Amino acid sequence: MSLKYAVLAALLEGEASGYDLAKVFDVSVADFWSATPQQLYRELDRLAESGLIEARVVEQQRRPNKRVFTLTEAGRGSLSAFTAEPPRPTAIRDELLVMTQAVDGGDQEAVRASVEERMEWARAKLARYERLRDRLLDGRDEDTFVAEAGRIGPYLTLMRGRSFEQENLRWGEKVLEILDRRAASKAGTPTAAPAAGRHADAAAPGRARD
Repeated sequence: MSLKYAVLAALLEGEASGYDLAKVFDVSVADFWSATPQQLYRELDRLAESGLIEARVVEQQRRPNKRVFTLTEAGRGSLSAFTAEPPRPTAIRDELLVMTQAVDGGDQEAVRASVEERMEWARAKLARYERLRDRLLDGRDEDTFVAEAGRIGPYLTLMRGRSFEQENLRWGEKVLEILDRRAASKAGTPTAAPAAGRHADAAAPGRARD
């Protein structure tokens, strides 16, 4: 998939400037598609040239004028056609997994530190997703939101992002537990396994609501 369709999908929310879309990508699209602001602005220019979005200039006092973008009928048609295509299977390319695969012949402490760093990253992203979830629900329970929301797509992708980071935490917890157990066994020192899911549960408030 190209950035093209991620931008078209984001514009389903309505008219937006490049700056607005950059914020959307940073917060609510980051769980499944990433793009730098420079890539985003280049793609907006291409989409406008191809007639899939329309740009207009908004004059502002005391600030530079800005361009805002909306989907055209051609853009909506292109997005609809895209959703009818079968998606390509997801392929994992993760350097940390290669390092973990090689932990027996590598620097185990460095790999352990990398796993812990990945877990901290997952906790930070989960906290961010939780704030977005609260903003989407706006005080409603999930059943009420699902029944009332004008659009459900952003919530469905948010669910996937949250579960992905929760699994990163569970995996990291298990990796650290196993490495500790093996190190203790080699040293002849017994060690107690940590409570299952401790980090994942602490880092994912409200998970049971999904």
